[in-house]
Amino acid sequence: MKSIIISIGDELLIGQVVNTNASWLANELNAIGISVLRIMTIGDSKEEIVKSLQLSETEADIILITGGLGPTKDDITKRTLTEYFDTHLVINKEVLKQIEALFALRGWGKAVTEINRKQAEVPANCLAINNPCGTAPAMWFEKNDKVYISLPGVPFEMEAIMEKEILPMLSKRISGNFICQKTILTQGVGESFLSEIISDWEDQLPAMLSLAYLPQPGMVRLRLTAKGSDETALKSLLEAELRKLQQIIPQYIWGYDHDTLEAVVGKLLLQKHATLATAESCTGGYVSHLITSVAGSSAYFMGGVISYDNRVKLAQLKVSPETLLKYGAVSKETVEEMAKGVQQLMKTDYAIAVSGIAGPDGGTVNKPIGTIWIAIATPNNIVSKCFLHGEHRGRNIRKAALSALNMLREELIC
Repeated sequence: MKSIIISIGDELLIGQVVNTNASWLANELNAIGISVLRIMTIGDSKEEIVKSLQLSETEADIILITGGLGPTKDDITKRTLTEYFDTHLVINKEVLKQIEALFALRGWGKAVTEINRKQAEVPANCLAINNPCGTAPAMWFEKNDKVYISLPGVPFEMEAIMEKEILPMLSKRISGNFICQKTILTQGVGESFLSEIISDWEDQLPAMLSLAYLPQPGMVRLRLTAKGSDETALKSLLEAELRKLQQIIPQYIWGYDHDTLEAVVGKLLLQKHATLATAESCTGGYVSHLITSVAGSSAYFMGGVISYDNRVKLAQLKVSPETLLKYGAVSKETVEEMAKGVQQLMKTDYAIAVSGIAGPDGGTVNKPIGTIWIAIATPNNIVSKCFLHGEHRGRNIRKAALSALNMLREELIC
């Protein structure tokens, strides 16, 4: 089966909102064996919607549309689809009941407003699918053996409907075509260097397997995709190639698919019944933010110190004045004292310390922008490492945080 995704919204075209819906949908469709031929982004225009539908239905079996289903006048998708499928709007009692329940649950008042009541109006010839997180239902049309699915543009609403209702419905329509994927998460090596290291393995991949490099600040993802008619055989093939890759780059692989470094580190800390603290300068609390984004992190994360100014390093972390004077804030000596200081202050088993020059100013010949020193204090020793991450402030902060978490991960698995 082939699909096309149409994302509707002027806000997408002017860059005001990032189109995360399309990437999420493409990933989920591929996971159940539906190929995505094209992703189209169009404005809130009846002419553009019609033109996109006419083009899509000549090439795809399934057309998914997101956006334009809100209650305000600028949301025109439902009206356009009603005309396109030559029908009229009717009140769907089940949808109205869902909206009334949502109003009551969220304390919006007993009576549904007239504008929200109109959300229960759907084209007469569609299958209306309740939205568990909002007032706009999804709409499923079928015409000439094609499936058209219109979804809300709000990401968490769209994802909830897809996961609960639509993906299971689409899965039942698929026969004899499978797409199996595995994403390998690496850290500590750039895309080009990684490509050289695994070149021979990549060249020998079977014909039904393909490899994609997906770099982002601080890591490189490798996506292995297998396509064919035998799902069991495809999964076995993926696992066999994955085992080979694990032998080639074990030092760089830290997780798979939807893993995050902060969650992996948290799991290791829980397994060791160990605690953690952080001392951050250039990252400004971003390492702590990642750690505490994991539910249950209070079981192992005690707290942190954002020592952005040297006076905080001196007073709170007990970095010696002589160290700062002789080596500077961005140095092996300082970051190691920061790690020891916060470890003692918080009375933890492990500690992360980061100090660097995030940019865009502050660099020197000896310490250019992107110079980051990271130290990990363990129960028995301390390790430190210098990184040169580049000239972009935001990427430097992200890369530094991931590098720090990965250094901790390596110490935890020793």
